[in-house]
Amino acid sequence: MSNPLITYLRLFKPITAEDQELIASYFERTVFKEGDTLFKGGKTCQELFFVCNGVLRILAINEKGVEVTHFFVKENQFCTILHSFNNQVLANESIEAACDTEVLRITKARLSDLYRKVPYLKELIDQIMQQRLLDKIQMRNAYLGEDSAGRYKLFIMQQSDIALRVSLKDIASYLGITPQSLSRIRKNIK
Repeated sequence: MSNPLITYLRLFKPITAEDQELIASYFERTVFKEGDTLFKGGKTCQELFFVCNGVLRILAINEKGVEVTHFFVKENQFCTILHSFNNQVLANESIEAACDTEVLRITKARLSDLYRKVPYLKELIDQIMQQRLLDKIQMRNAYLGEDSAGRYKLFIMQQSDIALRVSLKDIASYLGITPQSLSRIRKNIK
């Protein structure tokens, strides 16, 4: 069975067969059903996930007790609560499967061990995650100044593959609108 993580990493750097095998051996393949929690906020995030298939969402509970979706993470992307994972501090955010999802997962301790055995991997993964963080910020900034309908249209244009796979409730949460408003917007667009 091919390993999507290895295939993805090889887009950025040639990796020897020996290193490919070692890297693959450190990650555990896990399947989550829609709504399953991969990481619950209020703790320190100790795992890094690589999405093979499906969509994860990073969410938090706001001061009103309402669930807010911050980001969606799809295939060929790493997912963790980065500040918590890197600095070993408590996270407010959680990670949940937005649809049925298959991931490769690794604990921080195992990742540190893997970095000692394959030293160039840390810089490679850090660079990929840094670029992804910049992409997420740019995507979120695109919504600034848009009204609800504008944000939805932009979401459909930028992330149509995600829009087809996650619940309307999660999309509404991500766009900062109510599910009822989203339903009205969708009816008016057609």
